[in-house]
Amino acid sequence: MQAAQVAWEQIEQTHGGAPLVLTCEHASNHLPSPWRWSPADEWCISTHWAFDIGAAELTRELAASLGAPAVLSRFSRLLIDPNRAPSQSGLFRRQAEGRVLALNEDLPADEQQRRLEVCYRPYHAAIDGVLAGGPWRGLVSVHTFTPVYEQQTRTVEVGVLFNDCQAQAETLAHRLQGHYQTALNQPYTGKGGKFAFSPYDHARRAGLPWLELEVRQDISGDTARRRQLVPVLTDGLLAAFGLST
Repeated sequence: MQAAQVAWEQIEQTHGGAPLVLTCEHASNHLPSPWRWSPADEWCISTHWAFDIGAAELTRELAASLGAPAVLSRFSRLLIDPNRAPSQSGLFRRQAEGRVLALNEDLPADEQQRRLEVCYRPYHAAIDGVLAGGPWRGLVSVHTFTPVYEQQTRTVEVGVLFNDCQAQAETLAHRLQGHYQTALNQPYTGKGGKFAFSPYDHARRAGLPWLELEVRQDISGDTARRRQLVPVLTDGLLAAFGLST
């Protein structure tokens, strides 16, 4: 069963499913009404700047495999980034690839507040609502990353981001190795929650362990390769959170 609102989509836990909560902060490149893409920004709509390519599909498939609930955003990260703290400068990205984004140029304070009220806060409230319906064993945030960034080719295929939960991260990475080029806290770090604010904040307040997945987009954006990944991730996550041997 699924529920959709302006800011989020929710997938319900199936009977007997894993007691893990999935989130996907960068699931969509959509701008909900009344916002519209400017012609000046059309170049970036289908790129990794606007959303995490393949992340929504991976989250839905992983939720189905685990029988776990999930909360996915329904707005572009360029409107407001739900994986950044309200005080972070990256909350409203001003430029991409050296080009000014018309969507966020000279953004007044009242417009920033409107985006917080319409999209950001309802999305995070939806996650809190799911977490309040526990008990849960952990929180997993699903993200993807571009294979080439700033002219640098990334060889890592799956990154496992963490702050304090090193044992869970190492268990998952161990299960993935042999199948995928895997690294801890790559291509970003989960330390301090700067690049993983959403799982860091929600799990800390709920008293849960958390991990953030980063999957390279040539895998997440390819249906066949993504479906090969899902059972490996399922096995790894169940082991990481003590739900299987």
